[in-house]
Amino acid sequence: MKDKKVRVRFAPSPTGGLHLGGVRTVLFNYLFARQHKGDFVLRIEDTDQTRYVPGAEEYIMECLRWCGLNPDESPNVGGPYGPYRQSERKPLYRQYAEQLVASGHAYYAFDTPEELESMRERLKSAENPAPQYNHVVRAQMRNSLSMPDAEVQELLVKNTPHVIRIKMPVGEEVAFTDMVRGHVSFHAGMVDDKVLLKADGMPTYHLAVVVDDYLMKITHAFRGEEWLPSAPVHILLWIYLGWEAHMPQWAHLPLILKPDGNGKLSKRDGDRLGFPVYAMNWADPKTGELTKGFREIGFLPEAFINMLAVLGWNDGTEQEIFSLDELVEKFSMERVHKAGAKFDFEKAKWFNHQYLVKKDNDALAQLFLPVLQEKNIVADPAYVATVAGLVKERCHFINEIWDHGFFFFEEPQSYDVAAVKPKWTPEKAQFFTAWGAQLDALSAFTAVELEASFKALAAEKGIKMGELQLPFRIMLCGGKFGPPVFDIAATLGKAATQERIKKGLEAFAE
Repeated sequence: MKDKKVRVRFAPSPTGGLHLGGVRTVLFNYLFARQHKGDFVLRIEDTDQTRYVPGAEEYIMECLRWCGLNPDESPNVGGPYGPYRQSERKPLYRQYAEQLVASGHAYYAFDTPEELESMRERLKSAENPAPQYNHVVRAQMRNSLSMPDAEVQELLVKNTPHVIRIKMPVGEEVAFTDMVRGHVSFHAGMVDDKVLLKADGMPTYHLAVVVDDYLMKITHAFRGEEWLPSAPVHILLWIYLGWEAHMPQWAHLPLILKPDGNGKLSKRDGDRLGFPVYAMNWADPKTGELTKGFREIGFLPEAFINMLAVLGWNDGTEQEIFSLDELVEKFSMERVHKAGAKFDFEKAKWFNHQYLVKKDNDALAQLFLPVLQEKNIVADPAYVATVAGLVKERCHFINEIWDHGFFFFEEPQSYDVAAVKPKWTPEKAQFFTAWGAQLDALSAFTAVELEASFKALAAEKGIKMGELQLPFRIMLCGGKFGPPVFDIAATLGKAATQERIKKGLEAFAE
């Protein structure tokens, strides 16, 4: 394995939105591949046509593009080991299923859905609420292990619907070394005889994942820990097909847990607690139901990636902020935790804030312009960049630039007069009338110049600065909020500042 080129794969089913756990699996695959100068493969596992959802494959590709985790080989990119959709590889799988039957490691099963249901009802008990098709049951069912060869051949000749099941051994232990969990072992007899090839000729995940990983020369298989119970089936298939020497190294990644740590984080939890669990908005084509995504609520992709990286991994230091290049350099499977990681949305927002504050103001402006367009506001990108720079320290998300700086784009519709009235005097009104007129004479309309002239006139009139700045802020913004008041005025410009002083004075006089 050491002299082979590292090849990893992400193999999602196109059945709906991409859960953040799926994106983390992509990320760990991607980091490992880049670190080892290897290949990252995207393979679409669409063998279960009953669950296939139109548009889901394109959605997955767009999610990876947004995250900047682009595959080296995929249905879109192509590559030397295509096709990269399992449905397009259908003719490949039967030969391997038949090979397993011929070697005695699998068998034909002709049981009808009614017969399977009857078996489950017959064997159901308090101790065994969901009976499985296993080494105990198979002798009682209609399959090539329990029927005479002649009868089996006759059914095959007649194209009688059938599946091919793996014949799980009894009394054997299946063991392997997991890159996250170390030594893992299973009693093979505790696992049911999984279907490998369905009646429609499509493989199940169990057969397809092994065949595809072998043919695509995958060296490391990273997947969620929910796949651990299937590991003995997959390992036996590698052995039974004669490919044990080529078997990838396994890593079963910890789950992302609900905020209270009690079970896997689900879409329902996100709906209930008010945060997304999908990378991007997902609209169910059947119901039209829209599920919010991290992208659409204003997460920056680099913050989203950083947040996911440290959800179940750290580099052994206190460092929390990592660029993608740093992650490639520092990532190691040895430091992936065995235990599940609790998802904390407040912490996720903290990550986004860190990246938003560091981001170039011009880049922020480009991200914020669509928010303004939705509000039918046309603004110069340079002006928007200045506003973004003034308010970004207060923001967790791009769209919050509006919440903290809307008054830069529209005049106040109302004023917090109650905050001004108790200490408002005719002298203060005269101060603002006089200072508004003085603004015409300023050599430069900067925050420094504005503050200096404001201070000078306040001293001349004998009024405390503190008693004037709050009314000035409310004239400009409408309320007691916003960045430093002279920065606001300098950004608005002279004409707008003078106009707002005039309208503010009218409101305070009423």
